Amino acid sequence: MTALEKLFSLEGKVVVVTGGAQGIGRVVAQKIAEVGAEIAIFDVQGEKAKVAADEIAKATGKKVTAFEVDVTDPDAVKVAIEKAGAEMGTLDLLFNNAGIVLHKSAKEVTPAEWLKVIDVNLNGVYYVASEFAKYLIANGKKGSIVNTASMSGHIVNWPQEQASYNTSKAGVIHLTKSLAVEYCKDGIRVNSVSPGYMYTELTCHVRQDWQDRWMDLTPMERYGQPEELAGGVIYLLSDAASFTNGSDLVIDGCFSCV
Repeated sequence: MTALEKLFSLEGKVVVVTGGAQGIGRVVAQKIAEVGAEIAIFDVQGEKAKVAADEIAKATGKKVTAFEVDVTDPDAVKVAIEKAGAEMGTLDLLFNNAGIVLHKSAKEVTPAEWLKVIDVNLNGVYYVASEFAKYLIANGKKGSIVNTASMSGHIVNWPQEQASYNTSKAGVIHLTKSLAVEYCKDGIRVNSVSPGYMYTELTCHVRQDWQDRWMDLTPMERYGQPEELAGGVIYLLSDAASFTNGSDLVIDGCFSCV
């Protein structure tokens, strides 16, 4: 193993990836496996998660398992972490990525719709991070958690109206900082990544005029690819980031710079 490979290696680690059945989670999970980790995918789409796990295992030769989990159910999250720890032998790292988006104005969004977005994107991130940290502490382990926030936690997107999503992701950024301070004494680091417009299932099917506007507003004039997030996530999970804690890494093609 070269010095560079050693610096960023996740060899011998077991990583939980939430929302790993598709999109960013699916792609980054495979990249994490390619640098040595075994993977436990958590996703509410159980069958799709199993397909993703089988594909990643075949491509990388690493052990990859899938668990059907609703991250908004704290009891289910606790059970899944215990089950994954037993099946994988241990758990070390968490890419806390599950999320949804609703393009609906604050004038039109219903209370139930608002609560659903907050529940998945913010409460779900908290439930998984909290139970994962409890697992590490109970087992006398150090570890690292990377939450998926968004540039939408820093700026207000346009032309789509999505106050529920923006609010949830701003909450993830501050939750990340708060948990980092609380857990650092336990040897657990907590950071986040804030993607810009990435070409995934959440973006590729929306109105074309919106997509055109997004590209006009992005100085790099293109979508990011999920693969372009993987390096940031791997860095934050790895020992290379041992003094990086409570940080948010914005990966948005300069969108939030202008």
